Amino acid sequence: MSIPFFPPDLFDGDLLLEVVEEVGLAPDQRFILGTRTAEFEAVLRDALGVADAVACGSGTGALTLALRAMGVGPGDEVIVPAYGCAPLASAPLVLGATPVFADVDPWTVVVDPAEVDKLVTERTKVIMPAHVFSVMADMPALRRIATGAGVRLLEDSAVGQGGVLAGRAAGTWGDAGVFSFVQVKTFGMPGEGGMVVTGDPALAREVRMLRNHGQDGVHRFVHHRVGFNSRFDEVMAAFQLRRFATLPDRLARRAAIGEYYTSRFADLAGRGVLAPPPGRDGRCFYVYSLLADRRDALRDHLAGRGIGSHVYYPAPLPRQPAFARHARPDRDWPAAASAARRQLAIPIHPHLTDAQVERIADEVCRFAATSGAHG
Repeated sequence: MSIPFFPPDLFDGDLLLEVVEEVGLAPDQRFILGTRTAEFEAVLRDALGVADAVACGSGTGALTLALRAMGVGPGDEVIVPAYGCAPLASAPLVLGATPVFADVDPWTVVVDPAEVDKLVTERTKVIMPAHVFSVMADMPALRRIATGAGVRLLEDSAVGQGGVLAGRAAGTWGDAGVFSFVQVKTFGMPGEGGMVVTGDPALAREVRMLRNHGQDGVHRFVHHRVGFNSRFDEVMAAFQLRRFATLPDRLARRAAIGEYYTSRFADLAGRGVLAPPPGRDGRCFYVYSLLADRRDALRDHLAGRGIGSHVYYPAPLPRQPAFARHARPDRDWPAAASAARRQLAIPIHPHLTDAQVERIADEVCRFAATSGAHG
């Protein structure tokens, strides 16, 4: 039997139908920014212990709104990882700011604080690290850099839901944090959605206004800011509320699978396959990603045995056509380029059985043990 990378049965279809009926037949007929959205915001706010949580139309929208609420605009610089998802670069650019690309750690592939520190200038407005795959960025070091430089820290926790570093939840280290609920995330849902969480009530008020065309939620059709349409769906809010209680179990299953993989792969580094660092502190287990010297050969090996895998980010952000002209031509990002060549994710979703997880690990180890694994 094949093991797909993305499971075909992520969600309970009956639950989705139930919440569609619940919202669709409700007397108020409110499909966006209603009572369920407010309740969902309150649930995440209280769970994380932050001042406020503001639901948005997508994770990308949440990033853009948070940057705009921080005053980012033309002439400003936002330091972002050179390896990661496109919104890290596009969100500053749509506001007229310049993304400044910092290289990543060659093992964890999260942004390197030492590289960030070297890039801070008088034009830096925000430092925007991102958690990547199953590893959280070094938020204590980045917090120190941002505080010392007097700039804002925006934590892209799109993949980090449930992660904890040094006893502090992902999304709560920065002046604001951002989550994504797109389908395959750890708290994904069958639609688009995101959340800005913050300990700064004034920043939350600004985000809340910006997400709804600059309206304050009290006076309709009075626009205090030039805003956006990034509003949250009531059906999705109801769906997430129903599933929140079981999120810890799903996270624990992902973590257990990740720990098993790491224990199985601990001795493969000398054979061209590098696993993420061990442990649970600073981990999020959204995606379990290997760095393989012969990435394409490993992908083909797994595919030939019915095991799905996935390549993320095949080029560093400053080498993408959309962003290359905004990158400094005199700079290079060797660790990001290496990650783009070597990264391969294997299945880690909570629907995997123990037998499937063992089979996946067996095949990775079998590939590494062959003489061709060295290149």
